[in-house]
Amino acid sequence: MRHVLRPNHGNLALRLSWRVSLLVLITLFLTALIGFRLPLWVILCIGFLVGIGTFLFIRRIVARRIARLQTTLAKIGEDDATPFTITPAPLRDEFDELNKLAIEANQRILYQMQERERVEHYRREFLGNVSHELKTPIFAIQGFAETLLDGALEDQSVRRAFVKKVLRNATRLGNLAEDLASVARIEMGELSMVLKPFNLNELIEEVSESLESLAADRKVTIRSAVPSGLLPVIADRSRISQVLSNLIDNGIKYGRDGGLVEIIARPVPDGSVKISVVDDGIGIAPEHIPRLTERFFRVEPSRSSKLGGTGLGLAIVKHILGAHNSQLMIESLLESGSTFGFTLPTADVSTGSFQN
Repeated sequence: MRHVLRPNHGNLALRLSWRVSLLVLITLFLTALIGFRLPLWVILCIGFLVGIGTFLFIRRIVARRIARLQTTLAKIGEDDATPFTITPAPLRDEFDELNKLAIEANQRILYQMQERERVEHYRREFLGNVSHELKTPIFAIQGFAETLLDGALEDQSVRRAFVKKVLRNATRLGNLAEDLASVARIEMGELSMVLKPFNLNELIEEVSESLESLAADRKVTIRSAVPSGLLPVIADRSRISQVLSNLIDNGIKYGRDGGLVEIIARPVPDGSVKISVVDDGIGIAPEHIPRLTERFFRVEPSRSSKLGGTGLGLAIVKHILGAHNSQLMIESLLESGSTFGFTLPTADVSTGSFQN
């Protein structure tokens, strides 16, 4: 909504008329004093007193108007309507304060404009990435289906290979849809959390078993190292399962064929447990590590697309861990593998106390 300020000529004329009238009255008063043939020093004293009174009167009016202008400037760029008070200042300070408020208001407006521009840029980039990620498997499925219909159905070996490719791309579409739904829930603040104590070793075994077929395709070994007697952790079990699935899945996909993915859990001095997923892959260059949790960011886009990655997994992991007051820690060296870790608080079920 655009607000247009129009001059109020009636009020302007009224303000000018009383100022002119005041000056006329003062002039007439001084003229009358001179007519009485009073001594010069008396006339000067009376004029001085009248001048002081006029100055104080005008000073009060100007200060009040500047205070109102300060109030208006202070509200510029603020989205809320939080009440606030302004402490009156001497007239010589009013203009400095007014200038300060004008600068602050301008900075707030500039920041909000930049923030809106950043959000709009992110929205366009996100939609472009989603469109690209959706079109790639859809066009692949369409191409394989057309090839099959054009006669490849008669060749059993070709038919089987093409059907497997269709299935792989359909699975990729399903994973993308699931990840987009998770991102939408996170954006809308609908990431529900149920924090309860659970056995971490059991969860690691469940997630590892669910990824055994993927690991077998690349001859990767999944191994866990969890000490006996480890206290249960307190977290949302299903969300931590999602975190582990993403991290182990990445370790399998981006590790070496015939390599090892190890899940390590160790207690740390502050009473929490550190969980690390370690692979022996090619590693990640240092300049790429800060961007790994950005949506759709890939170190090797062509390889990620081939492996069926959506580019959203680590972004989701970051938000889930953030909801647990934890964060994703990434360590990697080229040709030496990568380690993705996070911490969770433990629950002492024997006493019912929680250690954070």
